[in-house]
Amino acid sequence: MESVDSGSHRSDPVKGDDPGPSFVSSPPATPSRYESQKRRDWNTFLQYLKNHKPPLALSRCSGAHVIEFLKYLDQFGKTKVHVAACPYFGHQQPPSPCSCPLKQAWGSLDALIGRLRAAYEENGGRPDSNPFAARAVRIYLREVRESQAKARGIPYEKKKRKRPPTVTTVRVDVASSRQSDGDACTVGAPSVAVPP
Repeated sequence: MESVDSGSHRSDPVKGDDPGPSFVSSPPATPSRYESQKRRDWNTFLQYLKNHKPPLALSRCSGAHVIEFLKYLDQFGKTKVHVAACPYFGHQQPPSPCSCPLKQAWGSLDALIGRLRAAYEENGGRPDSNPFAARAVRIYLREVRESQAKARGIPYEKKKRKRPPTVTTVRVDVASSRQSDGDACTVGAPSVAVPP
């Protein structure tokens, strides 16, 4: 009776005895939090299109429909956005409750659009026809950011990119022979090393 190799031998590709592709299947990788959220957002948007009156095909979806979807989501928001007539308009920490509406925060909408923009292209959409990348959507998000900043008294300032520090090196040449007036030391012109 011949012994059957049970697969207990592990190959070492460094030694060169790699037998080729393995047929042992590993469990599928768990999607990241971002990927899971992106899939949920995509399914939510598709459901919104399906429930739209009249139902709307993804291929006929425009930036205006995306804005309509964002406004629809406001009913599920948790961020208090003061109206202009509210005495707490522009206050970050109002001293008492008010009847102003709860809306989706600008940052949440911005992140949502980023995920949906990626999901659209991953699901076969062409980048040049991506409704989530429409100019109207960018303008709407900018207006939401500015109005919420005023209403809540929170300035949204664009973060400035940090530039990598420049490194300055100085070349020093030291002569091996002594001269009468002391050691010979010449300093070369400073040179700037540019990081890769």
